[in-house]
Amino acid sequence: MEDIVKTSFESPAPRRYSLNGATMGTRYTAVFYAPALMNATAIGASLFAAVDEVDRQMSSWNPASDLCRVNAAPDNVWIGIPDQLAEVLETGVRVGLASKGAFDIGLGALVEAWGFGPARRPVQAPPGAQVGACNGAAGLEIDRAGLRVRKRTPVCLDLSGIAKGYGVDRLAQCLDRWGVANYLVGIDGEMRARGCKPDGQAWTVAIEKPAYGVRELAGAMELVDTAIATSGDYRRWLDVGGRRYSHTMDAATQQPVQSDLAGVTVLAPTCMLADAWATALMVLGQHAGGSLARELGMDALFILREGGGLREVWIAGKDAGTEV
Repeated sequence: MEDIVKTSFESPAPRRYSLNGATMGTRYTAVFYAPALMNATAIGASLFAAVDEVDRQMSSWNPASDLCRVNAAPDNVWIGIPDQLAEVLETGVRVGLASKGAFDIGLGALVEAWGFGPARRPVQAPPGAQVGACNGAAGLEIDRAGLRVRKRTPVCLDLSGIAKGYGVDRLAQCLDRWGVANYLVGIDGEMRARGCKPDGQAWTVAIEKPAYGVRELAGAMELVDTAIATSGDYRRWLDVGGRRYSHTMDAATQQPVQSDLAGVTVLAPTCMLADAWATALMVLGQHAGGSLARELGMDALFILREGGGLREVWIAGKDAGTEV
């Protein structure tokens, strides 16, 4: 009797890859599952190139960036810009209008005046009400088809509330091009997930407790084909005269946000949108921000400081809001 040779055509178990590097003053990460034959070195190089391109175009800290070139340009003069920067500026203006000005990419002068900009100037006392800040939506004209932009007023652009999220999206697009179907990518606390782990489990990300000066875990959230971003008052802040001031600016008051809201976490289809909307809702506060989130069908977690403790309010896009 002849021996029967059994051949297995089952695909080998996917390998777990974990790549990371420095960008935007912090680090990017990419965790994904793919066949063992994937070229990790080449993928790592393309991931770095993706975020480095965003940094070179949108950094407020690099005088040679395209953003700084736009800021330095005279008013009413068209300036050519890369497509990625045009996309982010256009999205920033759109979210600004939808949030009734709560999200504003034109507050670079205000950010600088409060010591959060590249000059890191010391703040001995709160700046005056007017420091030359201007609404980005009103002060900017974008020609997306022609890849150019001009300032109609002396606006100073700052993309710190959206560029990092866009960088995460670029990481995701990079892995998509490599044919990777299951991944979790992030820059600092902004994350985007696709697919799931080999065992079918969703990607799990930590939710940070809004504590000053320390990093503590408050909980976790599962992500499936979505992005997440958080804006809060506890990561970057100044102490002026014994009072803490957040780095998030309110265009309406021309001062840092001051409320009992410690942080807002937003889920969205892209990390760029999650990043921008987390900032917008942080500026609007629990009530106005919660109402707008419900109106737009947005998933958002508000964390408030109350009586020496914390309270969470979850706005779920599908059920009009649930408090936990």
